Amino acid sequence: MIKKTLILAGLAIVFITCKNETTTNSSKETQQEINVSARFNEMLDKYYEEGLELNPIQATMAGDNRFNDYFPNPLADESVAKLKAYYERYTEQLNEFDDATLSDSQKMTKAILKWECDMNLEGFMFKKEYFPIDQMWSINLMVGQLAGGSSAQPFKTQVDYVNWLQRLNGYVEWMNSAKTKMQEGIKAGYVLPKSLIKKVLPQLEALTVTDLDQHLFYTPVKNFPEGLSEEDKARLKEAYKEMIVSRIIPAYKDLHEFMSTTYMEAGRTSSGIAEVPNGKEWYQYQIKLYTTTTMTADEIHELGLAEVARISAEMEKIKEQVGYKGDLKSFFDYVRNKKELMPFTEPQQVIDNFNAIHERMKPQIERLFDVKPKTAFEVKRTEAFREKSASAEYNPGSLDGTRPGIFYTPIPNVTKYNMYSDESLFLHEAIPGHHYQISLTQESTELPKFRKTLWYSGYGEGWALYSESLGKELGLYTDPYQYFGMLGAEMHRAIRLVVDTGLHSKGWTREQAIQYSLDNEAESEASITSEIERYMANPGQALSYKIGQLKIRALRDRAQKELGEKFDIRKFHNQVLETGCVPLALLENKIDSWISKTKQN
Repeated sequence: MIKKTLILAGLAIVFITCKNETTTNSSKETQQEINVSARFNEMLDKYYEEGLELNPIQATMAGDNRFNDYFPNPLADESVAKLKAYYERYTEQLNEFDDATLSDSQKMTKAILKWECDMNLEGFMFKKEYFPIDQMWSINLMVGQLAGGSSAQPFKTQVDYVNWLQRLNGYVEWMNSAKTKMQEGIKAGYVLPKSLIKKVLPQLEALTVTDLDQHLFYTPVKNFPEGLSEEDKARLKEAYKEMIVSRIIPAYKDLHEFMSTTYMEAGRTSSGIAEVPNGKEWYQYQIKLYTTTTMTADEIHELGLAEVARISAEMEKIKEQVGYKGDLKSFFDYVRNKKELMPFTEPQQVIDNFNAIHERMKPQIERLFDVKPKTAFEVKRTEAFREKSASAEYNPGSLDGTRPGIFYTPIPNVTKYNMYSDESLFLHEAIPGHHYQISLTQESTELPKFRKTLWYSGYGEGWALYSESLGKELGLYTDPYQYFGMLGAEMHRAIRLVVDTGLHSKGWTREQAIQYSLDNEAESEASITSEIERYMANPGQALSYKIGQLKIRALRDRAQKELGEKFDIRKFHNQVLETGCVPLALLENKIDSWISKTKQN
C-alpha cells in the first residue's frame, strides 16, 4: 500500500509539472477574481455603513440602534457637503471596477449603485431645502411617529429614553433651520401653495399643547417598561418635561406663528412645481426619480388619459351588474354614499375587517407564492396627530424581523368610513404588496446590505398596485362592490398620471385637478382633496404606481406568452421579488434573461 501510494504520488507530480504554467495562470486569474469580488463587496459594506451615519433615522427604521441618539441636521451646509462628497466618492470608486471582472449579481448591484449616486448628485441642482416642511412627506411627521413610543425608536431601557432626548436636541436644531430655509425660500421664489400651508398649521398647533398628559412627546414616560427603578422614572419624567416645555413646545409655537403669518402671506396661489424657478427641469427630474424611466410629462399624461378610458369601460360593466340605472358619474356618488358600505361604528371594526380579509385569502396564497416572508405584520390606526391629512401606508419592519411591518389606516370619522375598496387596499399595503416585497428584500441573504433598504417607487409601488390585480386569484373580489373598489383603486392611480402631470407641467389648478378626479372616480371629495394636495407636495411620486404596475404586468404577459406551459407564476413572482427594489429597466433585463434561460431548460 505504501509503495503504490508513492507511485501514484509520483504520477501526480509529473502531471502537475506538465501543466504547471497553465494551472498557475488559471490560479492567478481565479485569485484576481476573488480579490476583485472581495474589494467590491467591501466597498458596498462601507457605502452602507457610511450611509447609515449620514441618515441615522433610516438606521433606526431598519432596526439598527447604534445611532438612536443622533439627529444630524440635513439642512446644515456641513451635512449637505458631506452627503454630496459621499456620492461623489462612491461614483469614483465604482468606476474602478470593470464589469468584466464582476459576477452577474455584482453587475446589477453596480448599476443600481451608479443610479443611486447619479440621481442623488443630480438632485443637488434643485432647491429642495426651501421646502423642508409640508403636510405629508417631511421629517417632522416621521419624528412625531417616533415620539409616540410605538414605532421604530425603542423605549425599552433607560438608555433608550436618554437616546431619544439627545436625538430631540438635533431635531430642535432642524426645526430652527427649517424656518430659516423657508425665509430664504420666500426671497428666492420657492414657497408652498397656500392650500398646503393651511394643512400644515393644525399639525404644528397640535404639538403646542401645554398639558403634558395630552402631549405626544410625553407619551414614552407615561408607558415605562418593567425594570426601571422609581428613581430613574422620576428623573426621566423631569427630563422629558424640561425638554418638552423649554424646547419642543417653543419650537413648534415659533414655526406655527411663522407659517400662519409671514409664510402664509407669501404662499403661492399656483399649484404646480413649474411655477417655481427651474420648475420644469425639476419636474422632469422628479419623473425620472420616481418612475425610474425617461418618460416625458406629455407621454405620461396621454397614457393616463388612455388608462382612464379603459378602466371606465370596465366600471360600466360593474354598474350594469349591480343594476344601477344612472350614468357612471352618478354611480360614483351612489357608491360614495351607500350606507351598506359604511357599516362601522368603532375604529377597531375597521381593523378587524382588514384582518378578516387576510384570513379569507390565506388558503389561496400558496398558489401564487412559494416564498413568503418571516417578518410579522400588524394593522394599526394612523396616529391622531396626522390622521386627517394621511393616506393608508405601510411602515416596514426591522431588518432582523423583530419589529413587525405595520399597515397604518386613517379612520378620521368611522361612521363615514366606506369599506368598498378595503380588499384591494389590503392587497396593496399588506399582503402580497408592500409587506411581501419589503420583508423578503430585508430577509434576503444574497443582497448586499445597502440594497435591503433601497426604495424605488416605480418598482415598489408598481408591485403593490400589481398585487391588487391578484385579488380574484386569491379568492377575493367575490362582491361586485369590492371588485369595483379594485377598479376604483386602479382608476385612482390612472387619474394620478393625468392630474400630476396636469398640475406640474400643464398649469392645472388644485381645483381643476380635484374636479377631474371627482368626475372619474368614487372617492369622497375630502379624500380626493387630500390626494391632490399630496401630489402638489411631492411632484412625480404619484406617477410611479401605474408606470410600475404596467411594466410588471407587461413582463408577466411576455413571460406567459413566450414560455407557454413552462410558465410558473410562483417562479415569475420569485424573479420579480428576489432582487429587491431596482430601476424598472434593470428588472426588465432580468426577466428577459430568465425567460431565455427557462426556454433552454
